[in-house]
Amino acid sequence: MKASQRLLVKKSVNPANFNKGGLEKTLSAFSLTMMGVGAIVGSGIFITPGIIAAKYAGPAAMLSFVIAAVVCSLAALCYAEFSSTIPLAGSAYTYVYTVFGEFLAWILGWSLISEYLFAVSSVAVSWSSYFQNLMSGFGLKLPTFLTAAAGTAGVSGAGFNLIAFVVVLAVSLLLVGGLQESTRVNSIMVIVKILVIVLFIGVAIFFVKPANYHPFMPHGVSGLVKGASLAFYAYIGFDAVSTASEEVKNPKRNMPIGIVGSLVVASILYVAMAAVLVGVVHYSKLNVGDPVAYALAVIHQNWAAGIVSLGAVVGMTTVLIVMLYGGTRLLFAISRDGLLPKVFRTVSPHTKVPVKSTWIFGIIASVFAAVIPLDKIAELVNIGTLFAFAMVSIGVVFLRRHETLQQINSSFKVPFYPVLPVVSFLACVYLMLNLQAFTWHMFGIWLVIGIVIYFAYSYRHSRIRAGLHAKESKS
Repeated sequence: MKASQRLLVKKSVNPANFNKGGLEKTLSAFSLTMMGVGAIVGSGIFITPGIIAAKYAGPAAMLSFVIAAVVCSLAALCYAEFSSTIPLAGSAYTYVYTVFGEFLAWILGWSLISEYLFAVSSVAVSWSSYFQNLMSGFGLKLPTFLTAAAGTAGVSGAGFNLIAFVVVLAVSLLLVGGLQESTRVNSIMVIVKILVIVLFIGVAIFFVKPANYHPFMPHGVSGLVKGASLAFYAYIGFDAVSTASEEVKNPKRNMPIGIVGSLVVASILYVAMAAVLVGVVHYSKLNVGDPVAYALAVIHQNWAAGIVSLGAVVGMTTVLIVMLYGGTRLLFAISRDGLLPKVFRTVSPHTKVPVKSTWIFGIIASVFAAVIPLDKIAELVNIGTLFAFAMVSIGVVFLRRHETLQQINSSFKVPFYPVLPVVSFLACVYLMLNLQAFTWHMFGIWLVIGIVIYFAYSYRHSRIRAGLHAKESKS
């Protein structure tokens, strides 16, 4: 076999092995939907609608979220077909390994590691800030050098964000206790978060002024589209649901419901929040750090501000749970293929959870959150996610042509094939090209590191390539 062919060796899929991964099948469609909502709806729902309205779309911010949801749903439908056809851990990494080959799968998997790792770290830093605000309300305050990383504005010398460090370790401890327990906690927190959002809407809707909706599109269609581009990133996170496919009771039915259902619920919440927010306060006044709290102050409902802050903390906790979970299952899948050391695929016989992988990933993310400023660790999240969306979208075209996979009865098929997957691919590439140059530079550095690791370790330890080599030797 030629060297180029060895790099593109594909992972064979045997339906008989779908239930033999060592992970326990405990997740239902409801659990998956709660996971998706937990990942998508974080503190951003209390901030993003105001920013989009003030800077780009005006009162039409609600339509920006609708447009973003439609674009995001294209990728979600592609994920749904893959996850119901190949119910294995690893999400986009596993899908690309099957249809495009090992090297591209490693590149994508390495990109997704950055997405999950830096997403957990950045959310932990935001969690720390909101938690400190809650503590200050009770007159409690930690020293600055224990609540901000070195390099953060106003912090000189060494800094260690203790709160961010501890919360990541606490979530890691929750996850190693078992998936069923983790999803139960996540579901409770998601319900609390939704109730807080509904509370704001229920209180504020009585103070809506129709005059605030005029002019509806002050910056025209271009402002609406720019707002949609920002809103798109608010929906990032549903892909973490697909990493759970190997632990789902009925993946052919439940995976499409969980992925699409979570996107629908999140879209309704975002649109409703934006619609009420711009109705209460004129869009021009919403370019503030916490527009929801500001709106409550304007209508003299300060009693609800503390509840909203609590909702933000709970919302970010669910994001931490789901993204940390997704990262550990990605490492599990890559290690099972031999591309990472076997320590990442060791599953506890008691909890059926990759405990060592969870702790390693959690410790690294906690250290990043503690010592690196937020604006630096958030750069790689968006580009890694869009890269995965693009590869999965175009991958559906190759999935339909795969001889073995054509024989698998998938319960979900992307509609309007092949137009929809191609449109989704192009939309994701377009959004990638509009990211900042610094993001691309960081992404390039991260990929170079990944390529070095691949040829130094992964290429030589690939279990699939080892199997092919054994067959060639026998022949």
